[in-house]
Amino acid sequence: MRWKASRRGRAGLHGRGRALACGAVLAAAAGVLAPAPAHAAPACPATDAAPPSTVAHLPDWVESIAVDGRGRMFATAYFTGRVYRIDAPGRTPVALTGDVGANGGIVVRPDGRLLVGTGNDLAHSLTGDLFPTSKLLLVDPESGGVTTYADGLGGIDGVALAPDGTVYTTTLGGRTIGRVTPRGHVDPAWARVAQPNGVAVSPDGQQVYVIQTTVAPGLYRIPVDDPAHPVRWISPSAADALALPDGLTLDAAGRPLVATHAAGQIWRVEDGRLCAVTSGMPLSTQVTYGRGDRGFAAGRLYRAGVDGRIQEVPAGAEGAARD
Repeated sequence: MRWKASRRGRAGLHGRGRALACGAVLAAAAGVLAPAPAHAAPACPATDAAPPSTVAHLPDWVESIAVDGRGRMFATAYFTGRVYRIDAPGRTPVALTGDVGANGGIVVRPDGRLLVGTGNDLAHSLTGDLFPTSKLLLVDPESGGVTTYADGLGGIDGVALAPDGTVYTTTLGGRTIGRVTPRGHVDPAWARVAQPNGVAVSPDGQQVYVIQTTVAPGLYRIPVDDPAHPVRWISPSAADALALPDGLTLDAAGRPLVATHAAGQIWRVEDGRLCAVTSGMPLSTQVTYGRGDRGFAAGRLYRAGVDGRIQEVPAGAEGAARD
């Protein structure tokens, strides 16, 4: 999710002016998206977990994060439009690219290359349903080389990769969920959900999960074989109507976890209901699990946010390693 100016607008900002503008936007976001005074989601079953700890920091709004099989984390940064690589917790982030508009979701393909969404700004997001012109980029995790994987999509916020290689994207300012097949066929309006944001695919590839952020927040399931009929699966209670849920991931059991801006919680779906894995983390944009046996390792949950911090969340850790 983002409440930001378009890339065209920010391209004209330089030096102190750009820094002040970025600071103003972040300050405004902090005011608008301040933690809600009440949280409807009850705490998940208690675990004797340590509090969250910061493991990396980017000087930017971190929109999305993903981890490869070597335990390296990759992040998209909105204001600079860059893709970053972080080789391990505590290591300094390295900018893989310049400003390529990498301001949307990011996922890691089985071959290790990255798929990165662009057009996650106000202009492209609001017009993406009618004029789908945004690109999905393919980024080399070593050299930072960038090529276009697909174009003709609405402003891309969320990105999810299915087991068969199909890619799904969301356009937050509109209603469309895009789809790119392994053969390269692009359908910018494969399905429709109002204000779609976070997106993930069930382990069997048969359901696409989508977060509706505003108006009536909720979690949808879209049958892959019947995309014209999304099913509203779970709704937060009225007290969390302004929670602003954002990024979405799945744990090893296939349960969705959701980052929230205003509620400051990370939600998990348990038995058809939402519970809070942790609280006190406002302005969160994405959560993801680690992979591999080193670095950002399998079974560990990580959170990214508007504040540029990437934090490990022990309360969301899995008991078993994740593929």
